[in-house]
Amino acid sequence: MQNWQEADILSVLDRCCDHYVFPMLDNGYVYLAATRLSLYRSADDWAMVIEVFGFSPRSGLPDTHVHTFASRLHDRDTATAYVNAEAYANYLANNPNNESRFVHPIDPGGWLDEDSEEWVANGPRELALRGRTMAAPSLADCAAHGVVPMEEGRLHTFELCRILAATHREEVLATEAERRASVRPEMQQILQLEAWHHPDVVDEAARPGHSETFQQLARVLVTGDAAHYRPTQAPNTHWENWPDGGTL
Repeated sequence: MQNWQEADILSVLDRCCDHYVFPMLDNGYVYLAATRLSLYRSADDWAMVIEVFGFSPRSGLPDTHVHTFASRLHDRDTATAYVNAEAYANYLANNPNNESRFVHPIDPGGWLDEDSEEWVANGPRELALRGRTMAAPSLADCAAHGVVPMEEGRLHTFELCRILAATHREEVLATEAERRASVRPEMQQILQLEAWHHPDVVDEAARPGHSETFQQLARVLVTGDAAHYRPTQAPNTHWENWPDGGTL
């Protein structure tokens, strides 16, 4: 991968922070529930995929946001998805190395409160997770998974997400195909992390370029050697470490 050095990769990630398209785990509009990070590489290209499962009241349903950062992206949006040629050109110009895709692992249904999608309906309910019907989590499940309900006697949708992230992690995060949607097919996965130390990117001094984690990950991408990932900082990607997420 002679055309890409560590500084180049970190510059891409920092630029994405500047454009608000790099994952901010305390995003005020998203209640965080689960994350995963994967690295891919070929002789010519690199890619990093970060999955974020959570709930945004503005979206209405829980979703998994698949962020992809890469030297070259696969299966980009076509011009037909944009109102005109200028809008399409702006999309390509403003997002040269990043793409977003969304997955909705939980179907809408009777588990949602009729009056507000921010609440789970009262009483025993079922939901469909990846097409499989199961009992919806309830208040009785909270304590076992460290979830402290904000309201006595009611379960928020984001609290349900956090329970599911603990009990059905693989189902709420992306499948391999979903994770690789924007990754070029010839690339091989070289590392996957279920937890890591993520920078608080609101602070410009804590951008990926200054992060031990992402400096090491950039080195892994350039060399293809996962042994270069040797973190000294404790992982912080669990939702309990980002209490401001979703509070706006």
